Amino acid sequence: MSTTRHSNLTLALQDLKSGVCSIYIWPMLGWQEIRQRYRRSMLGPFWLTISTGILVGAMGPLYGRLFGQDISAYFPYLAISLVTWLLISTTVNELCLAFIAAEGFIKQIKLPLTIHVLRVVWKNLIVFTHNLVIVALVLLFYPPPLSLNLLLFPVALFFIVANALWVGILLGLMCARFRDIPQIVASLMQVALFLTPVMWKAEMLGRNIYAAKINPLFHFLEIVRQPLLGGPMPTLSWFVVITITCCGYLAALAVFSRFRARIAYWV
Repeated sequence: MSTTRHSNLTLALQDLKSGVCSIYIWPMLGWQEIRQRYRRSMLGPFWLTISTGILVGAMGPLYGRLFGQDISAYFPYLAISLVTWLLISTTVNELCLAFIAAEGFIKQIKLPLTIHVLRVVWKNLIVFTHNLVIVALVLLFYPPPLSLNLLLFPVALFFIVANALWVGILLGLMCARFRDIPQIVASLMQVALFLTPVMWKAEMLGRNIYAAKINPLFHFLEIVRQPLLGGPMPTLSWFVVITITCCGYLAALAVFSRFRARIAYWV
């Protein structure tokens, strides 16, 4: 029994390593999916950028007035929060279908299963870079104080991508087995939008700020927001994110090593 578990874990680790190293496959598949979606469109993914920009432009003055916030400080906060939230929520929702959508590849071509997760992550990362245009424009009009913490932004982005990988492995596997889970996850992400400090600030809760800090999504937003807003390094958020990353990969490898061989039958 222990030999079988060790063998399954070795295969899971090899799949993970081979998938990540296949940089000539998953970037191409992700980009191809974007091209296919926006075929014959002149603006392509920038249509999403335009719609997000309109959303930020409409919500900024309204919610700034409702929450009694200074627009010069609230506008950048909202823009960064919404763009980052779209990256996280869209990626999580699409990762539920990572293996299901790749049924043809899985059943016909021998490829590391991790590639199908990375394809989804890469596609949403491309869309995120397009949406960064909105953040750049807002920060141009309302420039925050410069800080060396700005160098932490790419590190924060790396951790979001790294966590998306293990989340995709777990969700993709469970959704392939239980087809009701994608709808459950989509509903939970909708609720999480209002429970997470995206349109509002955690400081507004006063002494009940702990209600925001027990939300893991808050910490993933914070490690992206604070460097761009010129704020101090959120030490607690970095600790939470690193802890979640380590625990997440341990859980994902445990599940992936046991059920990896069954994915082809489930899809």
